[in-house]
Amino acid sequence: MQQSPPKFSISDLNLWYGTSQALKDITVDIEERSVTALIGPSGCGKSTFLRTLNRLNDLISSVRVEGSVLYEGADIYAPDTDVIDLRKRVGMVFQKPNPFPMSLYDNIAYGPRVHGIRDKATLDDIVERSLVQAALFDEVKDRLQTSALGLSGGQQQRLCIARVLAVEPDVVLMDEPTSALDPISTAKIENLLEELKKQYTIVIVTHNMQQAGRVSDKTAYFFLGELVEYAGTKELFFNPRDKRTENYISGRFG
Repeated sequence: MQQSPPKFSISDLNLWYGTSQALKDITVDIEERSVTALIGPSGCGKSTFLRTLNRLNDLISSVRVEGSVLYEGADIYAPDTDVIDLRKRVGMVFQKPNPFPMSLYDNIAYGPRVHGIRDKATLDDIVERSLVQAALFDEVKDRLQTSALGLSGGQQQRLCIARVLAVEPDVVLMDEPTSALDPISTAKIENLLEELKKQYTIVIVTHNMQQAGRVSDKTAYFFLGELVEYAGTKELFFNPRDKRTENYISGRFG
């Protein structure tokens, strides 16, 4: 079976916050329709790396980036890149649920409206489809006009996932999406990832190694701004090639 080209191809990526180097010579391919987990101790560069994939680091004035980040073969750091379109195609779910202070319906319709969709029947379809995909529709279908702030934390996070899906992205980035959630909500989102990867490319930062083991196809271990090891998740967990990876996974540090 012919392997499809990588969704992202990153080479010699370096990033600085002012004079402090946060990423060092990162070279990695990210496969489409799979879950890639980024693990490593706090401050090792994994969230910074995640944010290079849709240029969210641009919002920090002191950031300087070198190297190449190809998305479907095009360099996203090229001067003519449409960053708004990039962030539509490469969506982000953050660590803490951040629903807008408006109704559930308007939270999800917000993005499509920004992109010019006004027809109510079309918006109704998008809202329902996105909630179904985020495994939330059955829980909230009778309260779509109530405030999103009345949802539980786990429901709010699934709403935020639905909000990203509403603009029909290609890639979903997740920065520790379950770290603020209880175990039951966490399990729901982990089960959701299994479904979503049939349609989307997912890259997830997680501090929880058990979670990485459960949900991801490939895992990347970061340490002090370097990509130490990148392999199939089972291979990296059970047969790490680098001593630093082994020490982290076995709990000797981190």
